[in-house]
Amino acid sequence: MKAYKLFGGVVLGLILAGAGYLSGVQSGRNHSSGTGGIAKEETLYTCGMHPQVIQSEPGNCSICQMKLTPIRRVPGARKATVKYYKSTMNPGEISQTPGKDSMGMDMVPVMEEMDSESAAISIDPVTVQNMGIRTERLSVGPLRRTIRTVGTIDFDESGLAEVSTKFDGWVEKLYVDAMGSQVHRGDPLFEIYSPELYSAQMEYLLALKQGVGSEAGMEALRQSSRLKLEFWDISAEQIAELEKTGKPKKTLQVRAPIDGFVVEKRVVEGQMVSSGEKLYGFANLSLVWIQSQVYEKDFGYLGLGQEAAVTLSYLPDRKFRGRVTYIYPTVDEKTRTGMVRMEFHNPGYFLKPGMFATVDLRAELESSALLVPDSAVLRSGEKNTVFVALDGGRFDPRTVVVGARAEHGMLQVLSGLKRDENVVVSGQFMLDSESQLREAIRKMREPKSVGGDDSAAPAIAPVAPVHGETTEPEPDFSVYICPMPEHVAIEYDHAGGCPLCGMTFVPVSEELLARIQPGGTIEYYTCPMAEHRSVRVERPGKCPVCAMTLIPVMKANSVPLVVEPPVAVPGPLPPKLYTCPMKIHADVVSEEPGDCPKCNMKLVDVSTVAHRAESEAHWRQQHPSEEPAPAPLPEKLYTCPMKIHADVVSEEPGDCPKCNMKLVDVSTVAHRAESEAHWRQRHPGAEPAPEARGEHVHE
Repeated sequence: MKAYKLFGGVVLGLILAGAGYLSGVQSGRNHSSGTGGIAKEETLYTCGMHPQVIQSEPGNCSICQMKLTPIRRVPGARKATVKYYKSTMNPGEISQTPGKDSMGMDMVPVMEEMDSESAAISIDPVTVQNMGIRTERLSVGPLRRTIRTVGTIDFDESGLAEVSTKFDGWVEKLYVDAMGSQVHRGDPLFEIYSPELYSAQMEYLLALKQGVGSEAGMEALRQSSRLKLEFWDISAEQIAELEKTGKPKKTLQVRAPIDGFVVEKRVVEGQMVSSGEKLYGFANLSLVWIQSQVYEKDFGYLGLGQEAAVTLSYLPDRKFRGRVTYIYPTVDEKTRTGMVRMEFHNPGYFLKPGMFATVDLRAELESSALLVPDSAVLRSGEKNTVFVALDGGRFDPRTVVVGARAEHGMLQVLSGLKRDENVVVSGQFMLDSESQLREAIRKMREPKSVGGDDSAAPAIAPVAPVHGETTEPEPDFSVYICPMPEHVAIEYDHAGGCPLCGMTFVPVSEELLARIQPGGTIEYYTCPMAEHRSVRVERPGKCPVCAMTLIPVMKANSVPLVVEPPVAVPGPLPPKLYTCPMKIHADVVSEEPGDCPKCNMKLVDVSTVAHRAESEAHWRQQHPSEEPAPAPLPEKLYTCPMKIHADVVSEEPGDCPKCNMKLVDVSTVAHRAESEAHWRQRHPGAEPAPEARGEHVHE
């Protein structure tokens, strides 16, 4: 019995000892595990204002000098591959390599798995409603702009007239004796007595009597006496009446020169008047001017012939329609406005000079354009951002390029948005803040050490280019210029035609644009008159022939934008050749003087222009002594699609050295003949390829 008790006690002791051992081991493991977790956690520090600043040690922000706040990096964070880098301040600004954005701040990486949600912001419907977010669908419609301004009604200056006498005299009788009187052409105004006029009538009557049957000298005297009366504005009817009666009249009637109203009267009955003294002023009010001031930012919406509508405060039930006839070339320095002149027909004379009028100038820039509400655009310096509402409560920030401002608070969209997309028009500032906060949280989850231990940063795999691809960036053709050398100083951000000469814009890269120097170096000064282009001086001044101000002549651009001159063919020249003084029209050559058919300038002697050799070469090309057989063409020819670069011809495809556009088959362009002619000039003895002989047919 005692043996069993002893055995049971031993077993129980062993069980308790084993339980205590296991408990201690587990406790030690837990303690070790907890201690190891604390040791492996890494504390990082970031700036609350600039979340891209993250480092492994405490300190101050390198941007704003604020004290950094600690954050903890979750252990075991999964490493990811960087797809690209983006700016935290300018949405849409990305780069394939790390660096700084346009504001000088470090760009942050966007991981592969985060790319699908990095731009779009997901917000639950309740929060969307609380934030007051409203959306509106993009529309396509006419791009119209109405400029409303105030105008002043004025006289039509071409319808003004004055009445004065060319001799001294006394007003015997006054017919029009009140301001504002309406008169018609030929109505009598007053009768005037003048001893000089009376003597002139007597001379003419004596010349008539003595001129009958007399010699040629008496006929000349009669003509001289008649001209004296005509020069004193005596009408032909009054002279005929004098010839009929044969008696001079004491007074002579002065008649109205135009139809209109008396706007100025400086004569009374019995008054003595002197020659040249203004007596009456008349204005024809059937057509009036309205002068308006328009801000310089609205000049792009103005054009000659544009329709204008006018309303008057005392006639609110009607509108008057007119046209813009002149845009003044100057701007007021104080008000920053320019004057616009409009003409209106005035039946009933409701438009009275001196009155104010409300003017509406309506312009339609495009018949169909993509329009976005002005309230949807967030402006931040050089970039404009619009939030697009996607499905599932997501909002995508888009960088857009806007154009002209339209009526009803709309803006033209040039790029960045598509038709029928929904954009946020209210509450987008909350979305912008949410996107910035979300970006900061992402930096905390995947921090990048700045000046600290690189081991604290996640491993970033460099973005390797695809095999066979080149990493050299493609040229950016974001700038367009007119190919005319005189217009290269104006840069455009869109394709189209030059508003000055109508030529198609040429896309140029930044490198090519830097080589094109608008204006350049002044070569000499010359007279603006084509007849005086032989005047060439080194300093500005006046033309010694006509006293006009001399204009500068610039040296040719380092990057020519015009077709090269043809190769000169030896041959005799006529004794006189005339050409256009404009170098770009050197192909206009004639043996007779005249006007240039391209710019209407007077043709000048070819020896007085700097482009004499080019003009003579053009003449020889246009008048060959013997018509040579055309040189054979190769099977394939490539040229620039721009007509002004028709001289760029090659047997191999490539890029145009002048505008970097892709060369195309010569058979696909309208200037095929010119390009082929240039090739023949450069290859006069060229032979076609053996396989092409007898097979190539040139139209």
